[in-house]
Amino acid sequence: MDNLRDLCDHIGSRVTGSKGYEEASTWALARFHALGIKDAHLESFSIPNGWQRGWAQSQIYSPIQRRLHMESVSWAPSTPRRGVTGEITVVDDLSPNALRSRADQIKDHIVLIDTEHAFAEGFNKIYPLLRASYGLFKSLGARGLVLNDNVPNQVVGDWLDVDNGKAEIQPLPIAEIGMEDYKLLRRLHQQGPVTIGFEYQNQISGPTQVSNVVAEIRGKDNPDEWILIGAHLDSWDLASGCQDNGTGVSMVLEVAKAINALPSPPRRSLRFVLWTGEEPGLLGSKAYVKQHEQELSKCVAVLNTDDGAGHPKGWKVEGRKDLSQAMIPIASDYLKDLSADGISMEITFDSDHGPFVLQGIPALDLWVDDEQYEKVHHKPSDTFDKVDPIFFKTDTTVVAVTAYLLAAMPQPIAPHLDHAAVGEILKKAELEQYLIAHGDWTP
Repeated sequence: MDNLRDLCDHIGSRVTGSKGYEEASTWALARFHALGIKDAHLESFSIPNGWQRGWAQSQIYSPIQRRLHMESVSWAPSTPRRGVTGEITVVDDLSPNALRSRADQIKDHIVLIDTEHAFAEGFNKIYPLLRASYGLFKSLGARGLVLNDNVPNQVVGDWLDVDNGKAEIQPLPIAEIGMEDYKLLRRLHQQGPVTIGFEYQNQISGPTQVSNVVAEIRGKDNPDEWILIGAHLDSWDLASGCQDNGTGVSMVLEVAKAINALPSPPRRSLRFVLWTGEEPGLLGSKAYVKQHEQELSKCVAVLNTDDGAGHPKGWKVEGRKDLSQAMIPIASDYLKDLSADGISMEITFDSDHGPFVLQGIPALDLWVDDEQYEKVHHKPSDTFDKVDPIFFKTDTTVVAVTAYLLAAMPQPIAPHLDHAAVGEILKKAELEQYLIAHGDWTP
């Protein structure tokens, strides 16, 4: 709890490449060293652009005059001086042909994207179309784009991860608008033309060095084999990022503390990694996989925690039946009394376990009741006071026990899957086309 309070109350928001993140990575490195872990260091890589949010303002000009609740999305460029102003046009079909057919309605307009209807066929299917549409909107002469949020009370922040996963600056101004203001614009638009304007200034630094924070406890028998325990250190920038993901960071630190305090280390090595760049597209974990490509065959398993500190349920095994079976003895013998003996077959690619799943490495994602997490996720209310200390400490125990057992057992928990087997899991989860569109997967 002390680490979490320090990270969230004193450092606060931690956007990748920002001063806040640099302060957080220095803090985390010092925490590992304070635990007596000598092998702790920063592993750096470059991203095309650092980005920090600046001020923003927006309003309706006609048929009424009213200020709007609006902010820039992440990695969007600043607007021109005096902002962008134009009549809105509503788009609910993001296919290239549909957009080109409406070229005259898009040129010199501000495009309001109706995400409720545009995403009716499923988020994973349509999201790549959204990201691919930005360049086309620019070429068709749109002055800017507006994406609506779906959280009551004008809370913005759902579109932090609108970036293309490469930290590249978007081709035109893109803003997000509060739910109630979006609905107002839609009602007004049904009655006639609506003109709005918005202006914001962001800070864009160009190529920027960023770092994962890495620490290792060497195993006593098979030190070249390793278990990775990770959580992302970066956060959304309009909150202090406690549940997302200060709790995960603190869990990793506490697990490192507990295992390092044992009389002797377990059989295998344990690596503790605090990722940068999870929010804008898993940048840190993707970079780590690339940097450590030659030794991934020795990675026995990856444990990830990124759903906050809720009532523990168990582990997600990312669709792997063999891993599910192998986890049953651990769950029943060690985790049942913690209410964490559940095993979920859910398959996801929304956190830093994802790049390791694509490599066929056994991956476990901490499974908790996320009801309270979802209430504050990417919201200004994601603060220290929202964390239940009992759930938080129990979740930490689940991670520590599981990590130790995987590092101590005589044989690896499960084999690595080959490319074809991973592909079958992705197809079953309807993730294959989504990942292909992102450039993360080649069948």
